[in-house]
Amino acid sequence: MSLSCTDSSCGSSCEECPLRLALRPIEAGDRELLFRIYASTREAERQLLDWAPVQWEAFLRQQFGFQHDQYMVAYQNPSFDLVLLEDEPVGRLYVDRRDDEIRVIDIALLEEFRCRGIGGRLLRTLIAEAETGGRFLGLHVEKNNPVLDFYRRLGFQEVVDRGVYLYMTRLPQHQGGAS
Repeated sequence: MSLSCTDSSCGSSCEECPLRLALRPIEAGDRELLFRIYASTREAERQLLDWAPVQWEAFLRQQFGFQHDQYMVAYQNPSFDLVLLEDEPVGRLYVDRRDDEIRVIDIALLEEFRCRGIGGRLLRTLIAEAETGGRFLGLHVEKNNPVLDFYRRLGFQEVVDRGVYLYMTRLPQHQGGAS
């Protein structure tokens, strides 16, 4: 996927954009890095629990293993990528491309790279891809995730309440693709 800047509010041309992002397909040797990215998304939860560090890490490794293994087999047309900033891994982006939908399986950034425009750039690129193909963009988000308001500002709407999660979609604003 091309990560050309599609954000007209950025103020820079793509060549001048300060975010030098790229995607690289995950490889078997990335598992520990993928675990670190996953673990960083669970930090707030860890702070609520009074678990010993060894117990917490064992729990996270088990949960990560279950999630990773399920992701690898559950989708028909997935891409599983590391997000690179200046050639350094800073997160992961997992996407399933269907005929009528582009589904964000997971988007996660290491904590120190959040709130720097990286996630927004990734999502705007996916929005542009969905628009071009006349598809909608879908994702799940936890109801208490602070990114929920950002998704709404990007045009995502709540479609299904699934308990802890909301399924949200962004419909194409205009039909693209072939007739």
